Amino acid sequence: MTRKDISKENFPISSNIKGAGDPDCEICQGLGYTRLDYPLGHPEFGKVEICTCRKDEISQHDQNILFSFSQLNELKELTFENFNPRGRIGLGEHQADSLESAYNQSQHFSQNLKGWLLLRGKYGCGKTHLAAAIANFTVSLGIKTLFITVPDLLDTLRYSYSGSGPNFEERFEDIRKSPLLIMDDFGTQNATEWAQEKLFQIINYRYINKLPMVITTNLDLDQIEGRIRSRLEDPELVTKVHILAPDYRRPMESTGFHELSTLALHGSQTFETFKFRKSEGLSADQVKNLEKVFKAVHRFANTPKGWIVLTGTYGNGKTHLAAAVANFQASAGKQPLFVVVPDLLDHLRSTFNPNSPISYDRRFDEIKSAPLLILDDLGTQSMTPWVKEKLYQLFNYRYNGQLPTVITTSDEIENMDPRIRSRILDSRLCTIYSITAPTFTGKSSR
Repeated sequence: MTRKDISKENFPISSNIKGAGDPDCEICQGLGYTRLDYPLGHPEFGKVEICTCRKDEISQHDQNILFSFSQLNELKELTFENFNPRGRIGLGEHQADSLESAYNQSQHFSQNLKGWLLLRGKYGCGKTHLAAAIANFTVSLGIKTLFITVPDLLDTLRYSYSGSGPNFEERFEDIRKSPLLIMDDFGTQNATEWAQEKLFQIINYRYINKLPMVITTNLDLDQIEGRIRSRLEDPELVTKVHILAPDYRRPMESTGFHELSTLALHGSQTFETFKFRKSEGLSADQVKNLEKVFKAVHRFANTPKGWIVLTGTYGNGKTHLAAAVANFQASAGKQPLFVVVPDLLDHLRSTFNPNSPISYDRRFDEIKSAPLLILDDLGTQSMTPWVKEKLYQLFNYRYNGQLPTVITTSDEIENMDPRIRSRILDSRLCTIYSITAPTFTGKSSR
């Protein structure tokens, strides 16, 4: 099979493609198309193909079609060169390490395009920047890449039913067969049955055919639909990276604390700054009691295991010691959740607002499953039936899971909800320390 030598005189072309090729091209003489020399009767006889001088242009045209419904043009400034691998100043070492690992994995993926890369982390941690950097790098190499947020992807498919532009089948094939597909913000879509099915079909097609893909999400894997999760958990195909850095857009979270945490307000309350208040005239027994509780809480902070309950009157050092545990763990790169109980309940109630960016189930799950939970001021909340039920569910979950927990309360244990009291009184899991010192006044006895 050879190409016929054709010219403008013997090959009539429409005005919209005249002169489309390179005028100096020896093959098409500037037409942009050539006719293949098939014998008469061949099914391809009389048809034309794109000349080699237009291959790059047509490839770019195909790429523009794929990018016509993407957001990459708005993200073209997001590159590896302007990404800070260690994050902002003030990040914990553990957080900075996770960010640098994500950066390295993303660069490696962009240069190899093998398997899948799953970037997980909270809003604003850098997932989208890295995903866009991958896309911008591969596009610069001439690789057709489709970068699109999942809600926009689904909207595009729905719009294709309208009859305007490419039909559904064409658009769906463009997406699932794209040489590189980058799906940003997976999990923020409206999870209807139709949406779940379309996403599964896309992911399953690429799974079967081992097509490279990047997915970013702020969801935990167990929050993702089961069929899709099973594909994402394939260790032979998927590289999973969890970014622990906080939202760079919210300076109040630059400490890296959980967004529900009030630990930033207790930054000065550490074991080093704890006072035994000897100058206040405390009795020898009260000082000895403070020293005993301090040592026990310090041991717990080194190796959090089981529960500690700190009881006593208001302002006697309970919150300081609880915050010291959280600050000790945070300094080691861990992510304790320090929260005042009334605030915790308010956070749960706020999820009932239709405009809440997070569901009740997800908010409650991240509280009750926190690796280390410090509950300050238990007993100051209004004990409605709903509150009683939520607190019991929280305590029962952590009791069954034996998850490390610190609780401060000014209530008498005997006055608590019997169900919660039964968990706290289980000495196999929980140790109760009563602080006998009075409320701190700051006045010296001298």
